[in-house]
Amino acid sequence: MKKNILLTIASGLLLWLAWPPIPYTTFLLFVGFVPMLIAIENIINSDYKKKGKKIFGTAFLGCFVWNTASVYWVYNAIKKDAGFAALPVSFIPYSLGPLLMAFAVWLYYRLRVVSSRGIALTGLVCFWVAYEYLNQTWALAFPWMTLGNGFAVSHQMVQWYEYTGVYGGTIWILALNVLLFLIYIGLKEAADKKLKLRLISAFVILLVVPVSVSLYRYNSYHEQVNPSNVVVVQPNIDPYAKESTMPAIQQLGILTHLSDSIGQHNTEFFIWPETAIVDPFNEDAIRSNGYFLNAQRFLNKFKNGNLITGAETFKLYNKPITGNENYDEQSHLYYQNFNSAVNIENSAKVQFYHKSKLVPGVEAMPFGDALSFMKPVFAQLGGATGSYGRQDEPSVFYSQSGIGVAPAVCFDSIWGEWIGTSVHKGAQFIAIITNDGWWENTTGKDQHLDYAKLRAIETRRWVCRSANTGISAFINQRGDLVQHTKWWTRTAIKQNINLNSDLTFYVLHGDYLAELGSILAGLGIVFIVVKRLPRKHPTTA
Repeated sequence: MKKNILLTIASGLLLWLAWPPIPYTTFLLFVGFVPMLIAIENIINSDYKKKGKKIFGTAFLGCFVWNTASVYWVYNAIKKDAGFAALPVSFIPYSLGPLLMAFAVWLYYRLRVVSSRGIALTGLVCFWVAYEYLNQTWALAFPWMTLGNGFAVSHQMVQWYEYTGVYGGTIWILALNVLLFLIYIGLKEAADKKLKLRLISAFVILLVVPVSVSLYRYNSYHEQVNPSNVVVVQPNIDPYAKESTMPAIQQLGILTHLSDSIGQHNTEFFIWPETAIVDPFNEDAIRSNGYFLNAQRFLNKFKNGNLITGAETFKLYNKPITGNENYDEQSHLYYQNFNSAVNIENSAKVQFYHKSKLVPGVEAMPFGDALSFMKPVFAQLGGATGSYGRQDEPSVFYSQSGIGVAPAVCFDSIWGEWIGTSVHKGAQFIAIITNDGWWENTTGKDQHLDYAKLRAIETRRWVCRSANTGISAFINQRGDLVQHTKWWTRTAIKQNINLNSDLTFYVLHGDYLAELGSILAGLGIVFIVVKRLPRKHPTTA
Protein backbone atom coordinates (compact mmCIF):
# COMPACT_ATOMS: atom_id res chain seq x y z
CA MET A 1 0.00 0.00 0.00
CA LYS A 2 2.90 2.34 0.78
CA LYS A 3 4.17 1.93 -2.77
CA ASN A 4 0.78 2.96 -4.20
CA ILE A 5 0.70 6.04 -1.99
CA LEU A 6 4.13 7.09 -3.25
CA LEU A 7 3.07 6.49 -6.85
CA THR A 8 -0.04 8.65 -6.58
CA ILE A 9 1.88 11.42 -4.78
CA ALA A 10 4.41 11.25 -7.63
CA SER A 11 1.54 11.86 -10.07
CA GLY A 12 0.40 14.88 -8.11
CA LEU A 13 3.89 16.35 -8.05
CA LEU A 14 4.49 15.72 -11.76
CA LEU A 15 1.21 17.41 -12.69
CA TRP A 16 2.02 20.36 -10.43
CA LEU A 17 5.47 20.75 -12.01
CA ALA A 18 3.80 20.74 -15.43
CA TRP A 19 1.21 23.36 -14.47
CA PRO A 20 1.35 27.08 -15.32
CA PRO A 21 3.12 29.31 -14.68
CA ILE A 22 6.11 26.95 -14.38
CA PRO A 23 7.93 27.16 -17.76
CA TYR A 24 9.56 24.40 -19.82
CA THR A 25 7.90 21.49 -17.98
CA THR A 26 4.58 21.22 -19.82
CA PHE A 27 5.66 17.88 -21.34
CA LEU A 28 5.21 16.30 -17.88
CA LEU A 29 1.45 16.49 -18.48
CA PHE A 30 1.88 13.58 -20.89
CA VAL A 31 3.26 11.29 -18.17
CA GLY A 32 1.79 12.77 -15.00
CA PHE A 33 -1.10 10.33 -14.63
CA VAL A 34 0.91 7.19 -15.33
CA PRO A 35 2.12 6.57 -11.75
CA MET A 36 -1.45 6.96 -10.48
CA LEU A 37 -2.76 4.53 -13.10
CA ILE A 38 -0.08 2.04 -12.09
CA ALA A 39 -1.08 2.40 -8.43
CA ILE A 40 -4.73 1.79 -9.34
CA GLU A 41 -3.76 -1.23 -11.43
CA ASN A 42 -1.86 -2.60 -8.43
CA ILE A 43 -4.97 -2.28 -6.29
CA ILE A 44 -7.18 -3.92 -8.93
CA ASN A 45 -4.83 -6.91 -9.12
CA SER A 46 -4.42 -7.18 -5.35
CA ASP A 47 -6.41 -9.16 -2.82
CA TYR A 48 -7.58 -6.03 -1.00
CA LYS A 49 -11.14 -5.87 0.17
CA LYS A 50 -13.20 -2.81 -0.80
CA LYS A 51 -10.97 -2.03 -3.76
CA GLY A 52 -13.24 0.78 -4.93
CA LYS A 53 -12.77 2.65 -1.66
CA LYS A 54 -8.98 2.28 -1.85
CA ILE A 55 -8.93 3.43 -5.47
CA PHE A 56 -11.04 6.48 -4.64
CA GLY A 57 -8.70 7.40 -1.76
CA THR A 58 -5.59 6.82 -3.85
CA ALA A 59 -6.85 9.01 -6.70
CA PHE A 60 -8.00 11.70 -4.28
CA LEU A 61 -4.57 11.90 -2.65
CA GLY A 62 -2.73 12.42 -5.94
CA CYS A 63 -5.26 14.95 -7.23
CA PHE A 64 -5.24 16.77 -3.88
CA VAL A 65 -1.45 17.18 -4.06
CA TRP A 66 -1.67 18.51 -7.63
CA ASN A 67 -4.66 20.79 -6.96
CA THR A 68 -3.37 22.23 -3.68
CA ALA A 69 0.15 22.88 -4.97
CA SER A 70 -1.29 24.66 -8.02
CA VAL A 71 -3.90 26.85 -6.29
CA TYR A 72 -2.20 27.36 -2.94
CA TRP A 73 -2.81 31.08 -3.46
CA VAL A 74 -6.37 30.59 -2.24
CA TYR A 75 -4.88 30.63 1.27
CA ASN A 76 -3.01 33.86 0.55
CA ALA A 77 -6.24 35.44 -0.65
CA ILE A 78 -8.15 34.81 2.58
CA LYS A 79 -5.52 34.86 5.33
CA LYS A 80 -5.94 38.57 6.10
CA ASP A 81 -9.65 38.16 6.73
CA ALA A 82 -9.85 34.62 8.08
CA GLY A 83 -6.79 34.74 10.36
CA PHE A 84 -6.07 31.42 12.05
CA ALA A 85 -9.08 29.89 10.32
CA ALA A 86 -7.58 30.51 6.87
CA LEU A 87 -5.73 27.21 6.68
CA PRO A 88 -8.61 24.87 7.58
CA VAL A 89 -11.06 26.92 5.51
CA SER A 90 -8.72 26.70 2.50
CA PHE A 91 -9.07 22.93 2.50
CA ILE A 92 -12.61 23.30 1.10
CA PRO A 93 -11.54 24.59 -2.36
CA TYR A 94 -8.40 22.44 -2.18
CA SER A 95 -10.54 19.31 -1.74
CA LEU A 96 -13.69 19.85 -3.80
CA GLY A 97 -12.03 19.48 -7.21
CA PRO A 98 -10.02 16.41 -6.19
CA LEU A 99 -13.19 14.76 -4.88
CA LEU A 100 -14.77 15.09 -8.33
CA MET A 101 -11.56 13.91 -10.00
CA ALA A 102 -11.42 10.87 -7.72
CA PHE A 103 -15.04 10.09 -8.51
CA ALA A 104 -14.18 10.00 -12.23
CA VAL A 105 -11.36 7.54 -11.48
CA TRP A 106 -13.68 5.44 -9.30
CA LEU A 107 -16.13 5.21 -12.20
CA TYR A 108 -13.25 3.95 -14.33
CA TYR A 109 -12.74 1.14 -11.79
CA ARG A 110 -16.45 0.29 -11.75
CA LEU A 111 -16.46 0.10 -15.55
CA ARG A 112 -13.31 -2.00 -15.45
CA VAL A 113 -15.10 -4.55 -13.26
CA VAL A 114 -17.79 -5.14 -15.91
CA SER A 115 -15.77 -4.66 -19.12
CA SER A 116 -12.28 -4.90 -20.59
CA ARG A 117 -9.30 -2.73 -19.68
CA GLY A 118 -9.43 -0.94 -23.05
CA ILE A 119 -13.11 -0.03 -22.74
CA ALA A 120 -12.61 1.12 -19.15
CA LEU A 121 -9.67 3.37 -20.08
CA THR A 122 -11.75 4.91 -22.86
CA GLY A 123 -14.44 5.42 -20.25
CA LEU A 124 -11.90 7.12 -17.96
CA VAL A 125 -11.30 9.80 -20.60
CA CYS A 126 -15.05 10.38 -20.92
CA PHE A 127 -15.63 10.41 -17.16
CA TRP A 128 -12.85 12.95 -16.70
CA VAL A 129 -14.17 15.21 -19.46
CA ALA A 130 -17.63 14.98 -17.92
CA TYR A 131 -16.23 15.97 -14.51
CA GLU A 132 -14.54 19.02 -16.05
CA TYR A 133 -17.71 20.02 -17.86
CA LEU A 134 -19.70 19.67 -14.64
CA ASN A 135 -17.11 21.79 -12.85
CA GLN A 136 -17.70 24.67 -15.26
CA THR A 137 -21.49 24.48 -15.27
CA TRP A 138 -22.74 23.75 -11.74
CA ALA A 139 -23.30 26.20 -8.88
CA LEU A 140 -19.78 25.69 -7.47
CA ALA A 141 -18.10 26.15 -10.84
CA PHE A 142 -14.30 26.50 -10.67
CA PRO A 143 -12.80 25.31 -13.98
CA TRP A 144 -9.35 26.62 -13.06
CA MET A 145 -7.82 23.13 -13.13
CA THR A 146 -9.27 21.97 -16.43
CA LEU A 147 -6.46 19.87 -17.90
CA GLY A 148 -6.41 21.73 -21.21
CA ASN A 149 -5.44 24.91 -19.33
CA GLY A 150 -2.08 23.28 -18.69
CA PHE A 151 -0.76 24.43 -22.09
CA ALA A 152 -1.19 28.11 -21.27
CA VAL A 153 2.59 28.63 -20.96
CA SER A 154 3.27 26.50 -24.07
CA HIS A 155 0.57 27.91 -26.30
CA GLN A 156 2.66 27.23 -29.41
CA MET A 157 1.77 23.53 -28.93
CA VAL A 158 -2.00 23.98 -29.05
CA GLN A 159 -2.78 26.37 -31.87
CA TRP A 160 -5.46 23.83 -32.84
CA TYR A 161 -7.52 25.06 -29.87
CA GLU A 162 -9.21 27.21 -32.53
CA TYR A 163 -10.96 23.92 -33.45
CA THR A 164 -11.31 22.12 -30.11
CA GLY A 165 -10.99 24.58 -27.23
CA VAL A 166 -9.31 23.45 -24.01
CA TYR A 167 -11.19 20.13 -23.97
CA GLY A 168 -9.11 19.05 -26.93
CA GLY A 169 -6.10 19.49 -24.68
CA THR A 170 -7.74 17.49 -21.90
CA ILE A 171 -8.41 14.55 -24.22
CA TRP A 172 -4.90 14.75 -25.70
CA ILE A 173 -3.26 14.63 -22.27
CA LEU A 174 -5.38 11.73 -21.05
CA ALA A 175 -4.98 9.73 -24.27
CA LEU A 176 -1.18 9.99 -24.16
CA ASN A 177 -1.10 9.00 -20.48
CA VAL A 178 -3.32 6.00 -21.22
CA LEU A 179 -1.08 4.88 -24.09
CA LEU A 180 2.04 5.24 -21.98
CA PHE A 181 0.37 3.26 -19.21
CA LEU A 182 -0.55 0.48 -21.67
CA ILE A 183 3.04 0.41 -22.93
CA TYR A 184 4.19 -0.07 -19.33
CA ILE A 185 1.64 -2.83 -18.80
CA GLY A 186 2.71 -4.49 -22.05
CA LEU A 187 6.33 -4.54 -20.93
CA LYS A 188 5.39 -5.84 -17.50
CA GLU A 189 3.07 -8.54 -18.79
CA ALA A 190 5.30 -9.50 -21.72
CA ALA A 191 2.62 -8.67 -24.24
CA ASP A 192 2.80 -9.57 -27.91
CA LYS A 193 5.62 -7.75 -29.68
CA LYS A 194 3.29 -6.45 -32.41
CA LEU A 195 0.91 -5.05 -29.79
CA LYS A 196 3.73 -3.23 -28.03
CA LEU A 197 4.95 -1.83 -31.34
CA ARG A 198 1.44 -0.60 -32.20
CA LEU A 199 1.11 1.09 -28.80
CA ILE A 200 4.49 2.80 -29.10
CA SER A 201 3.67 3.90 -32.66
CA ALA A 202 0.31 5.26 -31.55
CA PHE A 203 1.95 7.20 -28.70
CA VAL A 204 4.57 8.74 -30.99
CA ILE A 205 2.03 9.64 -33.66
CA LEU A 206 -0.42 11.13 -31.15
CA LEU A 207 2.38 13.19 -29.62
CA VAL A 208 4.17 14.35 -32.77
CA VAL A 209 1.30 15.06 -35.15
CA PRO A 210 -0.65 17.59 -33.01
CA VAL A 211 2.58 19.37 -32.02
CA SER A 212 3.76 19.53 -35.65
CA VAL A 213 0.41 20.79 -36.90
CA SER A 214 0.33 23.38 -34.14
CA LEU A 215 3.85 24.65 -34.77
CA TYR A 216 3.13 24.92 -38.50
CA ARG A 217 -0.05 26.86 -37.77
CA TYR A 218 1.78 29.09 -35.29
CA ASN A 219 4.56 29.98 -37.73
CA SER A 220 2.31 30.39 -40.76
CA TYR A 221 -0.48 32.37 -39.08
CA HIS A 222 -0.62 36.00 -40.16
CA GLU A 223 -3.06 38.58 -38.87
CA GLN A 224 -5.08 40.69 -41.25
CA VAL A 225 -4.02 44.31 -40.86
CA ASN A 226 -6.97 46.16 -39.35
CA PRO A 227 -5.50 48.37 -36.61
CA SER A 228 -7.12 50.01 -33.63
CA ASN A 229 -5.23 51.91 -30.94
CA VAL A 230 -6.00 50.72 -27.39
CA VAL A 231 -4.77 51.97 -24.01
CA VAL A 232 -4.80 49.67 -20.97
CA VAL A 233 -4.50 51.22 -17.51
CA GLN A 234 -3.09 49.65 -14.35
CA PRO A 235 -3.75 52.09 -11.45
CA ASN A 236 -2.05 49.84 -8.86
CA ILE A 237 -4.42 50.67 -6.01
CA ASP A 238 -4.21 48.37 -3.02
CA PRO A 239 -7.47 46.38 -3.10
CA TYR A 240 -8.08 46.91 0.60
CA ALA A 241 -7.51 50.66 0.32
CA LYS A 242 -9.65 50.67 -2.82
CA GLU A 243 -12.63 49.33 -0.91
CA SER A 244 -12.17 51.41 2.23
CA THR A 245 -9.68 54.25 2.74
CA MET A 246 -8.98 55.76 -0.70
CA PRO A 247 -11.79 58.06 -1.94
CA ALA A 248 -13.34 57.00 -5.23
CA ILE A 249 -12.77 60.45 -6.76
CA GLN A 250 -9.04 60.11 -6.02
CA GLN A 251 -9.00 56.73 -7.74
CA LEU A 252 -10.75 58.25 -10.75
CA GLY A 253 -8.11 60.97 -10.88
CA ILE A 254 -5.33 58.37 -11.02
CA LEU A 255 -7.09 56.52 -13.83
CA THR A 256 -7.73 59.59 -15.98
CA HIS A 257 -4.17 60.89 -15.46
CA LEU A 258 -2.62 57.58 -16.53
CA SER A 259 -4.95 57.37 -19.54
CA ASP A 260 -4.25 60.93 -20.61
CA SER A 261 -0.48 60.45 -20.27
CA ILE A 262 -0.26 58.05 -23.24
CA GLY A 263 -3.56 58.53 -25.08
CA GLN A 264 -3.24 59.83 -28.64
CA HIS A 265 -5.63 61.44 -31.09
CA ASN A 266 -6.53 58.11 -32.73
CA THR A 267 -6.96 56.09 -29.51
CA GLU A 268 -10.30 54.31 -29.76
CA PHE A 269 -10.44 52.43 -26.46
CA PHE A 270 -9.28 53.09 -22.93
CA ILE A 271 -9.66 50.05 -20.68
CA TRP A 272 -9.81 50.37 -16.88
CA PRO A 273 -9.88 47.44 -14.43
CA GLU A 274 -12.65 45.70 -12.54
CA THR A 275 -14.53 47.98 -10.09
CA ALA A 276 -12.44 50.96 -11.20
CA ILE A 277 -15.51 53.04 -10.22
CA VAL A 278 -15.96 51.61 -6.78
CA ASP A 279 -18.90 53.69 -5.49
CA PRO A 280 -22.12 51.89 -6.51
CA PHE A 281 -24.41 53.93 -8.75
CA ASN A 282 -27.87 53.52 -10.25
CA GLU A 283 -27.59 52.46 -13.88
CA ASP A 284 -30.77 54.27 -14.83
CA ALA A 285 -29.40 57.54 -13.43
CA ILE A 286 -25.86 57.24 -14.78
CA ARG A 287 -26.04 60.31 -17.02
CA SER A 288 -26.29 62.54 -13.94
CA ASN A 289 -23.62 60.63 -12.03
CA GLY A 290 -20.49 62.64 -11.18
CA TYR A 291 -18.09 59.84 -12.05
CA PHE A 292 -19.75 59.37 -15.43
CA LEU A 293 -19.58 63.11 -16.16
CA ASN A 294 -15.89 63.17 -15.21
CA ALA A 295 -15.22 60.24 -17.51
CA GLN A 296 -17.00 61.95 -20.39
CA ARG A 297 -15.03 65.16 -19.83
CA PHE A 298 -11.85 63.11 -20.09
CA LEU A 299 -13.08 61.57 -23.37
CA ASN A 300 -13.85 64.97 -24.93
CA LYS A 301 -10.33 65.26 -26.33
CA PHE A 302 -10.53 61.85 -28.02
CA LYS A 303 -13.02 62.12 -30.87
CA ASN A 304 -13.52 58.38 -31.38
CA GLY A 305 -12.66 57.41 -27.82
CA ASN A 306 -14.48 54.79 -25.78
CA LEU A 307 -13.91 54.01 -22.12
CA ILE A 308 -14.49 50.44 -20.93
CA THR A 309 -14.40 50.45 -17.16
CA GLY A 310 -15.35 48.21 -14.30
CA ALA A 311 -17.96 49.57 -11.91
CA GLU A 312 -20.23 48.57 -9.07
CA THR A 313 -23.78 49.27 -10.20
CA PHE A 314 -27.35 48.57 -9.19
CA LYS A 315 -30.84 48.72 -10.64
CA LEU A 316 -34.12 49.55 -8.89
CA TYR A 317 -37.46 47.86 -9.53
CA ASN A 318 -41.02 48.43 -8.40
CA LYS A 319 -41.62 44.68 -8.34
CA PRO A 320 -39.49 41.54 -8.58
CA ILE A 321 -38.21 40.81 -12.08
CA THR A 322 -36.03 37.73 -11.73
CA GLY A 323 -36.82 36.62 -8.19
CA ASN A 324 -33.22 37.29 -7.05
CA GLU A 325 -33.73 40.91 -6.05
CA ASN A 326 -33.34 42.32 -2.55
CA TYR A 327 -36.05 44.41 -0.95
CA ASP A 328 -35.44 47.81 0.64
CA GLU A 329 -38.02 48.44 3.36
CA GLN A 330 -37.42 52.20 3.48
CA SER A 331 -37.95 52.93 -0.21
CA HIS A 332 -40.26 49.94 -0.77
CA LEU A 333 -38.27 49.15 -3.89
CA TYR A 334 -36.50 46.04 -5.05
CA TYR A 335 -32.86 46.30 -6.07
CA GLN A 336 -30.11 44.19 -7.58
CA ASN A 337 -26.34 44.77 -7.43
CA PHE A 338 -23.98 44.04 -10.31
CA ASN A 339 -20.26 43.71 -10.87
CA SER A 340 -20.32 45.49 -14.21
CA ALA A 341 -18.32 46.52 -17.21
CA VAL A 342 -19.50 49.83 -18.67
CA ASN A 343 -18.77 51.32 -22.10
CA ILE A 344 -18.82 55.13 -22.11
CA GLU A 345 -18.41 57.23 -25.25
CA ASN A 346 -18.75 60.80 -26.47
CA SER A 347 -22.53 60.59 -26.60
CA ALA A 348 -25.46 59.82 -24.34
CA LYS A 349 -25.20 56.13 -25.19
CA VAL A 350 -24.00 53.88 -22.35
CA GLN A 351 -23.61 50.11 -22.58
CA PHE A 352 -23.58 47.72 -19.61
CA TYR A 353 -22.38 44.18 -19.17
CA HIS A 354 -23.07 42.38 -15.89
CA LYS A 355 -20.48 39.85 -14.83
CA SER A 356 -22.06 36.44 -15.35
CA LYS A 357 -19.54 33.87 -14.12
CA LEU A 358 -19.78 34.85 -10.48
CA VAL A 359 -17.33 33.61 -7.87
CA PRO A 360 -19.15 31.04 -5.69
CA GLY A 361 -19.63 32.19 -2.13
CA VAL A 362 -18.82 35.88 -2.56
CA GLU A 363 -20.61 37.14 -5.66
CA ALA A 364 -23.28 34.44 -5.67
CA MET A 365 -24.14 32.02 -2.90
CA PRO A 366 -24.40 28.50 -4.36
CA PHE A 367 -27.39 26.44 -3.29
CA GLY A 368 -28.85 29.33 -1.31
CA ASP A 369 -28.21 29.48 2.40
CA ALA A 370 -27.18 25.82 2.66
CA LEU A 371 -23.55 26.65 1.86
CA SER A 372 -23.29 30.09 3.43
CA PHE A 373 -20.44 28.77 5.60
CA MET A 374 -18.23 28.77 2.47
CA LYS A 375 -18.30 32.54 2.04
CA PRO A 376 -14.95 33.16 3.80
CA VAL A 377 -13.28 30.76 1.39
CA PHE A 378 -14.11 32.78 -1.67
CA ALA A 379 -14.31 36.23 -0.13
CA GLN A 380 -11.32 37.66 -2.00
CA LEU A 381 -11.00 35.49 -5.11
CA GLY A 382 -12.94 37.61 -7.57
CA GLY A 383 -12.47 41.16 -6.47
CA ALA A 384 -15.57 42.90 -5.19
CA THR A 385 -17.72 41.34 -2.51
CA GLY A 386 -21.48 41.10 -2.17
CA SER A 387 -24.49 39.31 -3.59
CA TYR A 388 -24.68 40.06 -7.29
CA GLY A 389 -27.07 39.62 -10.14
CA ARG A 390 -25.91 38.26 -13.45
CA GLN A 391 -26.97 38.16 -17.07
CA ASP A 392 -27.76 35.01 -18.97
CA GLU A 393 -26.08 35.80 -22.28
CA PRO A 394 -22.72 37.35 -23.19
CA SER A 395 -22.69 40.91 -24.49
CA VAL A 396 -20.83 42.84 -27.16
CA PHE A 397 -19.91 46.51 -26.72
CA TYR A 398 -20.02 48.50 -29.96
CA SER A 399 -18.16 51.75 -30.53
CA GLN A 400 -19.62 54.59 -32.58
CA SER A 401 -17.45 53.40 -35.48
CA GLY A 402 -18.90 49.88 -35.23
CA ILE A 403 -16.04 48.03 -33.52
CA GLY A 404 -17.29 45.11 -31.44
CA VAL A 405 -15.67 44.25 -28.10
CA ALA A 406 -16.18 41.17 -25.91
CA PRO A 407 -16.18 42.38 -22.27
CA ALA A 408 -15.06 39.87 -19.63
CA VAL A 409 -14.89 40.61 -15.92
CA CYS A 410 -12.26 38.59 -14.03
CA PHE A 411 -13.63 35.03 -13.63
CA ASP A 412 -15.54 35.30 -16.95
CA SER A 413 -12.27 34.90 -18.83
CA ILE A 414 -11.86 31.25 -17.76
CA TRP A 415 -14.88 30.14 -19.85
CA GLY A 416 -13.84 29.66 -23.46
CA GLU A 417 -17.32 29.04 -24.82
CA TRP A 418 -18.69 32.13 -23.05
CA ILE A 419 -16.07 34.37 -24.64
CA GLY A 420 -16.58 32.57 -27.94
CA THR A 421 -20.27 33.43 -27.87
CA SER A 422 -19.44 37.13 -27.61
CA VAL A 423 -17.13 36.73 -30.59
CA HIS A 424 -19.87 34.91 -32.50
CA LYS A 425 -22.12 37.91 -31.83
CA GLY A 426 -19.66 40.32 -33.42
CA ALA A 427 -16.76 41.02 -31.04
CA GLN A 428 -13.52 41.83 -32.87
CA PHE A 429 -11.29 41.81 -29.78
CA ILE A 430 -11.54 40.79 -26.12
CA ALA A 431 -11.30 43.19 -23.17
CA ILE A 432 -10.58 41.50 -19.82
CA ILE A 433 -10.88 43.65 -16.70
CA THR A 434 -9.84 42.20 -13.36
CA ASN A 435 -8.60 42.95 -9.85
CA ASP A 436 -6.07 40.21 -9.13
CA GLY A 437 -4.52 42.12 -6.23
CA TRP A 438 -6.58 40.12 -3.72
CA TRP A 439 -4.35 37.12 -4.47
CA GLU A 440 -1.16 39.01 -3.60
CA ASN A 441 2.07 38.27 -5.48
CA THR A 442 1.33 34.58 -6.06
CA THR A 443 1.11 32.35 -9.09
CA GLY A 444 -2.66 32.92 -9.15
CA LYS A 445 -2.23 36.20 -10.99
CA ASP A 446 0.21 34.58 -13.43
CA GLN A 447 -2.11 31.64 -14.16
CA HIS A 448 -5.01 34.04 -14.76
CA LEU A 449 -2.90 35.97 -17.28
CA ASP A 450 -1.64 32.80 -18.98
CA TYR A 451 -5.15 31.40 -19.42
CA ALA A 452 -6.05 34.52 -21.42
CA LYS A 453 -3.64 33.32 -24.12
CA LEU A 454 -5.94 30.35 -24.74
CA ARG A 455 -8.92 32.66 -25.30
CA ALA A 456 -6.89 34.46 -27.97
CA ILE A 457 -6.14 31.19 -29.78
CA GLU A 458 -9.68 29.80 -29.51
CA THR A 459 -11.18 32.95 -31.03
CA ARG A 460 -8.21 34.39 -32.98
CA ARG A 461 -8.80 37.72 -31.28
CA TRP A 462 -6.45 40.12 -29.53
CA VAL A 463 -6.87 40.21 -25.76
CA CYS A 464 -6.46 43.55 -23.99
CA ARG A 465 -6.18 42.94 -20.26
CA SER A 466 -6.47 45.60 -17.56
CA ALA A 467 -5.66 44.45 -14.02
CA ASN A 468 -5.81 46.78 -11.04
CA THR A 469 -2.43 45.79 -9.58
CA GLY A 470 -1.14 43.57 -12.40
CA ILE A 471 -0.51 41.92 -14.65
CA SER A 472 -1.99 43.99 -17.49
CA ALA A 473 -1.16 42.92 -21.02
CA PHE A 474 -1.77 42.79 -24.75
CA ILE A 475 -1.98 39.29 -26.29
CA ASN A 476 -2.08 38.77 -30.05
CA GLN A 477 -4.16 36.32 -32.08
CA ARG A 478 -1.51 33.56 -31.77
CA GLY A 479 -1.53 33.84 -27.98
CA ASP A 480 1.79 35.68 -27.75
CA LEU A 481 2.30 38.09 -24.87
CA VAL A 482 3.18 41.15 -26.95
CA GLN A 483 3.36 43.65 -24.11
CA HIS A 484 2.76 43.45 -20.37
CA THR A 485 3.24 45.40 -17.17
CA LYS A 486 5.06 44.45 -14.01
CA TRP A 487 3.29 43.39 -10.85
CA TRP A 488 2.39 46.15 -8.40
CA THR A 489 3.34 49.00 -10.73
CA ARG A 490 1.25 52.06 -11.53
CA THR A 491 1.37 52.47 -15.30
CA ALA A 492 -0.49 52.46 -18.60
CA ILE A 493 0.43 50.79 -21.88
CA LYS A 494 -0.85 51.22 -25.43
CA GLN A 495 -0.85 49.05 -28.51
CA ASN A 496 -2.10 49.01 -32.08
CA ILE A 497 -4.06 45.77 -32.22
CA ASN A 498 -5.56 44.10 -35.29
CA LEU A 499 -9.30 43.61 -35.29
CA ASN A 500 -10.64 40.34 -36.66
CA SER A 501 -14.13 39.37 -37.83
CA ASP A 502 -13.45 35.79 -38.98
CA LEU A 503 -15.03 33.02 -36.89
CA THR A 504 -13.09 29.93 -35.84
CA PHE A 505 -14.57 26.43 -35.73
CA TYR A 506 -14.54 26.58 -31.94
CA VAL A 507 -16.42 29.87 -31.88
CA LEU A 508 -19.07 28.35 -34.14
CA HIS A 509 -19.47 25.10 -32.23
CA GLY A 510 -18.34 25.78 -28.65
CA ASP A 511 -17.58 22.99 -26.16
CA TYR A 512 -18.89 20.20 -28.38
CA LEU A 513 -16.16 17.82 -27.18
CA ALA A 514 -17.20 18.30 -23.56
CA GLU A 515 -20.85 17.73 -24.44
CA LEU A 516 -20.03 14.57 -26.39
CA GLY A 517 -17.78 13.31 -23.60
CA SER A 518 -20.52 13.93 -21.05
CA ILE A 519 -23.06 11.97 -23.12
CA LEU A 520 -20.66 9.04 -23.45
CA ALA A 521 -19.91 9.22 -19.72
CA GLY A 522 -23.63 9.06 -19.00
CA LEU A 523 -23.96 6.00 -21.22
CA GLY A 524 -21.01 4.45 -19.40
CA ILE A 525 -22.70 4.97 -16.04
CA VAL A 526 -25.91 3.40 -17.37
CA PHE A 527 -23.88 0.43 -18.62
CA ILE A 528 -22.27 0.00 -15.18
CA VAL A 529 -25.65 0.10 -13.44
CA VAL A 530 -27.25 -2.35 -15.86
CA LYS A 531 -24.37 -4.79 -15.51
CA ARG A 532 -24.71 -4.68 -11.72
CA LEU A 533 -28.41 -5.46 -11.74
CA PRO A 534 -29.20 -8.99 -10.52
CA ARG A 535 -30.18 -11.32 -13.32
CA LYS A 536 -33.16 -13.60 -13.06
CA HIS A 537 -32.35 -17.22 -13.79
CA PRO A 538 -35.00 -19.34 -15.52
CA THR A 539 -36.66 -21.88 -13.26
CA THR A 540 -37.08 -25.48 -14.25
CA ALA A 541 -40.39 -27.28 -13.93
